[in-house]
Amino acid sequence: MPITAHDASRQTRDLCALAPVIPVLVIHDVARARPLAKALIAGGLPALEVTLRTPAALDAIREMADVPGGHVGAGTLITPEDVRAAKAAGARFGVSPGATDALLDACEAEGLPLLPGAATATEAMALLARGYTMQKFFPAEASGGAPALGAIGGPLPQITFCPTGGVGAANAASYLRLPNVTCVGGSWVAPRDIVEAGDWDAITALARAAAALRG
Repeated sequence: MPITAHDASRQTRDLCALAPVIPVLVIHDVARARPLAKALIAGGLPALEVTLRTPAALDAIREMADVPGGHVGAGTLITPEDVRAAKAAGARFGVSPGATDALLDACEAEGLPLLPGAATATEAMALLARGYTMQKFFPAEASGGAPALGAIGGPLPQITFCPTGGVGAANAASYLRLPNVTCVGGSWVAPRDIVEAGDWDAITALARAAAALRG
């Protein structure tokens, strides 16, 4: 069912409000997908972004889509084809590094709520004009970090953000303290070596620490 930009932003804002951190996951082995999702959800991080950067990504989304308590989305959406494939795999939402009319049209047509990326006030304003009030600030650190995002919030208080890109345990709190930040996205809660080792207790511990972050 098609979705409007306003409804998409409402739904993505609700997802972003579930926890202070959305794990950004690059999954190489689909066999790790389901236990990884369970470990992160058990630690208090229910919204999960699986980036479409590996051949295993779509199958990983399929495996994670029905894990109880989880909300699995597809990241690195670039083309309308990405959108259709992600929706067919069971993604509940999408995340993109930027935004094009073709990408926004596809997400709205497919009924896939999108967290679109913006790095400048102009990009944020263009998305706002279309109806997207919940956006991704990317690449966060390279674009000036928390001070830059805080400055954007002055003239654009109606937009809230999920900053990603260079965000980790050491600096997440500086973003979460900003009034225009709902949550942050980061990969530090699922390090590749720990995932490949299958140390799910360690993943849950990292997730629990991230879920406890407060601004």
